[in-house]
Amino acid sequence: MTAKNSNISLSSNIAALKAGEAVNHEDLYQSDLRGLDLQRANLRQTNLVGANLSGANLSGADLSGADLRKADLQGADLSNANLQGAFLHRTSVQKANFSGANLEGAKLQAARYDQDTIWPEGFAYKSCGAIGPGANLSGAHLNTANLRDADLRNANLLGAYLCGADLTGANLQNARLSGADLRLAYLTGADLRNARLNNVDLQGADLRATNFSGVEIEYLQSIAGADFTLVQGLSEAIRALLLSRPALELDAWNSFTRKTTRQSLEVGDSANK
Repeated sequence: MTAKNSNISLSSNIAALKAGEAVNHEDLYQSDLRGLDLQRANLRQTNLVGANLSGANLSGADLSGADLRKADLQGADLSNANLQGAFLHRTSVQKANFSGANLEGAKLQAARYDQDTIWPEGFAYKSCGAIGPGANLSGAHLNTANLRDADLRNANLLGAYLCGADLTGANLQNARLSGADLRLAYLTGADLRNARLNNVDLQGADLRATNFSGVEIEYLQSIAGADFTLVQGLSEAIRALLLSRPALELDAWNSFTRKTTRQSLEVGDSANK
């Protein structure tokens, strides 16, 4: 299909949607549907993978069985929508309104929500696998996940698998990370104030400019190659704990920043004097 014909097809589909007509199983993959008025649209089992629906009005729409993986639903109105059995893996739902929506059987693993997301009354959003404030992600498999700037305040990440995850700028205040696998994770500029990091594995982690104020650490699996350059709020007790690790860990290089763990702690020490 040529680009021109593809655009005509998309325009036809959008016109049908706005008219309330069915487009069952139609392919709206990565379509730009930002801000559209799609009230009561029939999108049952529609392919909306990667579609941009930010700010769209989908109130009362039928999205049952729809594939919305990696779609952008930020600020969308999904009030009273039917999302039964919909696939919402890694979907952005910050500031979305799900009030009165049917989310029975919806798959929300790794969907991103925030404090402004409105959920249906009684819906257990904290334990559905979605990522956001207060989420219960104990033991979750989030290796290499893009969690940049994620709001994970008060989240339960006990034993979570976060190897290689991008947590740059993430808000992890008061998060429980004990036993988590943070090997090769990017935590640059992350806020870890008052977080619990007992028994975590920080091998090769990038912790530059991370806020460690009030962090609880009693034991660490490994810090080999971890970079603590310009870390903030690092108490002398925790610094001493880190510098007491075996030389094999302290003199290991971080493959990304090209600095040893010992050097990064010395830089941080000099910067805080």
